[in-house]
Amino acid sequence: MSRYCIIGGGPAGLASLKAMLDAGYDVDCFEMSDTIGGHWNHDYDALHLITSRQVTGFPDLPMPEHWPLFPHRDQMLEYFHLYADTFDLKRHITFNTAVVSVTPISGDGPVGSHGWVVETSDGARREYDGVLVANGHLRDQRIPQIPGTFAGKQIHSGSYKNTGDIEGRRVLVVGSGNSGCDLAVDAAQDHLDTHIVMRRGHFFQPKTFFGKPRSELGWMQEFTFEEQDLIARMMMRVSVGTAADYPGMPEPDHATLADGPPVVNDLLLYWIQHGRITVRPGIERFDGHTVYFVDGTSDDFDTILWATGFHASLPFIDESLLVRQDGVPLRVGGAVVPLDLEKLYLIGMIGARGPQPPIYSIQADLAVRMIAMHEGAGGFLPIAGPLTQLQPHEWRIDILRPLWLDQVEQTKSALAFLASTQGAHV
Repeated sequence: MSRYCIIGGGPAGLASLKAMLDAGYDVDCFEMSDTIGGHWNHDYDALHLITSRQVTGFPDLPMPEHWPLFPHRDQMLEYFHLYADTFDLKRHITFNTAVVSVTPISGDGPVGSHGWVVETSDGARREYDGVLVANGHLRDQRIPQIPGTFAGKQIHSGSYKNTGDIEGRRVLVVGSGNSGCDLAVDAAQDHLDTHIVMRRGHFFQPKTFFGKPRSELGWMQEFTFEEQDLIARMMMRVSVGTAADYPGMPEPDHATLADGPPVVNDLLLYWIQHGRITVRPGIERFDGHTVYFVDGTSDDFDTILWATGFHASLPFIDESLLVRQDGVPLRVGGAVVPLDLEKLYLIGMIGARGPQPPIYSIQADLAVRMIAMHEGAGGFLPIAGPLTQLQPHEWRIDILRPLWLDQVEQTKSALAFLASTQGAHV
């Protein structure tokens, strides 16, 4: 009887597990820690959603209506436990068991067509007809290489909890995305002398317009995506002004919201205007506690907080099997299928803008469709190979949601076509 493996008990793993169980498949799910929830167990204390509770839950379990509009990290963790308990998922997860390696079973045909061998930290080796990889892309911390050596304390956003982690009173936050803004605000609100490196300008989006999240302004949906972008920028200009209104802040180097990274934070702007946060340009080098900036200025700091992102790592898969661009595995099939690798499905290796949990359910559904096609063909139907030839190769993690949803719909059509030519079922 066919059996499948899911790697990870975070939100993407839970969505994958439910989809596979709903479809009637036998599944083993391995989680390296002792609980579900993934990075939500370790995120910094100040973290709140930047998308509202109404749109951020899984499609089959809305968040509680009495929760705040933008739930806290602890509430998100509570929600994932509620989801797992509601659908009785935890009993299918083997905790405290890490996946060490995932290797294709040898044989004629494309890589992965005979299934995969999964080795776990307990020494067991198991064969599976397919593997759903849901280890996430927010685990392997990335810190840029900068000349010199910094003598103070350094913490990455993935390890930061609260200002109790900070040594001294002068703090430099490197990175001005959503996490960088949160960390700078956290430090400023604790009366620390806070500076933030901002190498490029952003459009800083408020969480709400007229008291409501932008995604819930019904009248906005009457306009095209491009028109919504323009209207949002006009409303932002009225509500928060421009970069010139905030000392040291660079102008955005892009003309539209779609062309730059999404930054949803107005507290950073508040504290800049109150003198609690100072904007600095890029870093040139370190020398002890002194940081030299590219504009020729320098300053001493006690702690650096790195909000510089993560590597898209798949440590249990031989890198020779993957094709990467800018450090990210190239994928097709709604960013689910790594190039030319059959029966291997990446769930959550995408960050389409907007709420994230619904993405995992959509990707898990695509994986279940492909698995059903393999099963309907008696064990194997070429899918990864044809998709690799037919579709553009996706290199992004951050992608506009409409573009990614178009990829999903194109993939459904491609799967239907492949199934029709082979007599399989989608």
